[in-house]
Parts: sequence; C-alpha cells; structure tokens
Amino acid sequence: MSYQRDFERRIRIGLVGAGKHAYRNLLPALHYLPVTLTAICDLDLERAQSAAREYGVKGVYQKTSEMYANEELDAVLLCVSPQAHPELACEAFEAGLHVWMEKPPATRAYQVRAMIEKRRDRVCVVGFKKVFMPSARKVVEIMSDPKYGPVQNMLGIYPGGPVPADGEQTLRDQVPNDWLANGVHPVSMMLGVGGPVAAVTMHRGRRSGSVCVLEFENGCIGTLHIATGAAASQPAERYLFVGRGCHVEIENSLRLTFQRGIPYRYGVTTNYISEGFDHGAIVWEPQNHLSTLENKSLFTQGIYGELKYFCDCVLEERKPELGTLEFAYDVMRVYEAGLLSDAQRVELAAIE
Repeated sequence: MSYQRDFERRIRIGLVGAGKHAYRNLLPALHYLPVTLTAICDLDLERAQSAAREYGVKGVYQKTSEMYANEELDAVLLCVSPQAHPELACEAFEAGLHVWMEKPPATRAYQVRAMIEKRRDRVCVVGFKKVFMPSARKVVEIMSDPKYGPVQNMLGIYPGGPVPADGEQTLRDQVPNDWLANGVHPVSMMLGVGGPVAAVTMHRGRRSGSVCVLEFENGCIGTLHIATGAAASQPAERYLFVGRGCHVEIENSLRLTFQRGIPYRYGVTTNYISEGFDHGAIVWEPQNHLSTLENKSLFTQGIYGELKYFCDCVLEERKPELGTLEFAYDVMRVYEAGLLSDAQRVELAAIE
C-alpha cells in the first residue's frame, strides 16, 4: 500500500463539487491515491475556499471553464447532481481531461450515450462503488471459475424509497427520485456480476415496496426487492448469487459467505461436518478490532477501489473495463425500464 506522499508519478486533478459527499468521502480517499489535488470548483465559492484551505489547494473557482483555462490538469472528479453530470463531463472531455464522476451519471440513458460520443480516447469511470467492493470482486472471482460459475440466478434486497408510479412523467421531467439516486447501487451490483440485462419487469406493491425482475442476456435471472420501509440505520442490504453446486451471500456489503455444500446423500448422510477442508462454508468479514486499512469504510465500501482504478487507468494509459460509460448506459436503461414497466416486461433493446 502506498500513500499519496509515496507515489513518484501522480495525476493532477481538479475537484468539481465540494459538497457533503465529496468532503466526507472523496477528499479523505485522496490520501491513498497517486494524485495532486490542484484545484477545487464549486458554485458555492465559500465552500470551495473552505475545502481548499483545509487541503492546501491554491486554485479555487466557481466556473469549470475558468479552472480549465488557468490550471494544468490531467483529470477531473465530478461530484455534482445527475442533472449536471452530462454537461460537465462533455465539457471536460472537450478540454482533453480524463473524467471520474459520481453515480448516477445522468437522469436519462441517452445522456450517457452522448457522453460516450464525446469521450474519444479519454478515460472515464463512473463511481458505482458496489462494483468495486472487495466482497463484489470476490463474487466475480468465484463465479468466473468454471468449477462454480457462471452465475445461474441471483437475489438482491436493498432498502429504498417507492418507485415512482408515473414513470413516463418522471423521465420526461427528469424528476429526482430514490430509484435513480439509490436504486443504481443494487442494479450496478447485480449487473457487475451477471452482465448486461435483456429485459426488466417492475412490480409495485400497494404498500410501497417493489420487486424488479432482471432477465440477463446470458440466461441468468435475478430479482431485486426494494425494501421500502426498512430502517436505514440497520443492515437490510443482502445479495445471493447461485452458481454450480454453490452459492455466495453478501450481507450488509461486508460479510461474504461462500457455501460449497458437503458430501451428501438424502436419507443416508448423518454428519453435517464431514472430514476434510474442501467443502462447507468460507466466511470473510472485516475484523474491526484492528485500526487498519482493510477495515475502513473507504476500502470496504469500494470508494478507494473505484478511484484507484481510475487513477491506474490514467497512469497506465489503458481503457477501463469496470465502471465504464457503456456499463453506466446499461444501468440507466434498467432504471428507465423499471419506471416504464408497470408490471409489464420491457426489453432494453427498445430503450435508447
């Protein structure tokens, strides 16, 4: 592990948006990344100045155009609203900058497609932190092994607000809603394991909860339960991925259980703890009695992972394969299909 002060090569970055999320999560994560924070831009100049003083940054701006004209930057981190991301990302691409942006990347799928057209050879990674969680990467590793994968079916449970009933109006007016703001978390998690989705069916319950059925292009099927009403302060997020003779569970983003089964014959087996070590369950979880990096939320929640991956792609001049705009486009089409479904099957090929 290297810290910012240890890296010989760094990328010069500007931060656009110094609000609560950026202040609480992104700025602290920079301590572990190969970056030099060169400038901060925010419509609230006082807020930008306050953050700049704390982090020893000289360049402070209200307008991105001024920041790009006055600073020598390699990349920009965008942490603003999904309504503002498309315009700001395209502006940064035009300025020749690499772009990392927070999720959601936009309010409509076609806006992501427009960013893809503007990106050219620049690196762009969208901050779908669930994709970069250590627990998620382990599931992908397991299900990529021919002995256990590919994934056959999956279940996600995620606390969230009601899915808007009038999906067409929500899309037309780009109305902020929790299905967009937070629904992209479990959707990105499930697509990160299962791949692209072919069709979506959204069922809305009369008591606000919803169930979204995801039909994946590779034949896998998944269900996502939007647990409206669950206490946000208690662990309600869970995932189950079923493979070949095994399944993997993620609880509260952290606890990962790999169930491999035991030697078994119905009506004959008498011992649930058989000899040997190549069967049964393997469990991974943080050990919070140690104040070390692998236990910190910046690392367990995927925030460090997504930013480090972006920096590595820029420094190594390679195209990203995780959190790409193409992946973001797939996520946004699932979002739109969920709004339009009304218990009817919607093929993603019909959404552009």
